[in-house]
Amino acid sequence: MTKGLKLTDILVTIVIAIAFGIVYILWGSLYYAVKPLGLHLDQFLYGMWFIAAPVAYLIIRKPGVALIAEIAAASGEFLLGSPWGLSVLLYGVVQGLFFELVIMSVKYKKYNLAVIILGGLAATLGSVIMDFAYGEIGDLAAWNLILYLVMRFIGGIVFAGIVPYYLVKVLEATGVTNLVRPASKEDYDALDK
Repeated sequence: MTKGLKLTDILVTIVIAIAFGIVYILWGSLYYAVKPLGLHLDQFLYGMWFIAAPVAYLIIRKPGVALIAEIAAASGEFLLGSPWGLSVLLYGVVQGLFFELVIMSVKYKKYNLAVIILGGLAATLGSVIMDFAYGEIGDLAAWNLILYLVMRFIGGIVFAGIVPYYLVKVLEATGVTNLVRPASKEDYDALDK
């Protein structure tokens, strides 16, 4: 298996990202629907905006895929009329980069739940840094900020860690992922012919 991205890898990543870009737009309605309920339930749901990176990484398993997926998903969300405007692109870059840093630290060789959850937590951290930079949470009272952060990080664990891990496990069970990353070295070599 070669580490470099092939055109097929990039195209599959973009398709994954486009699908999640659509999900992101639809998810925004749910996000705003729970916002008035309090307890920062909206921040729990925020973790869904990090899912493109782990899904793409778990399927393609090559350097750069998580970052590309998150940027492309944010771009798709923007093009579909995101209420957050161009800022979604910057958030996508930061979230994808933070996820990518975690999988880079394991040299792109680990695909277990713990690594994916750490990546989800890193993407969450990136989003929180962006929120502080945009001045969205700096004025919250300490108790409110703690609740906000706890809900955001739990959402990151669930939606950018557990959900993508098991979603890709289901795809692996159907054999769909074998189209992108065959099971054996011989299968990979056959793709290069």
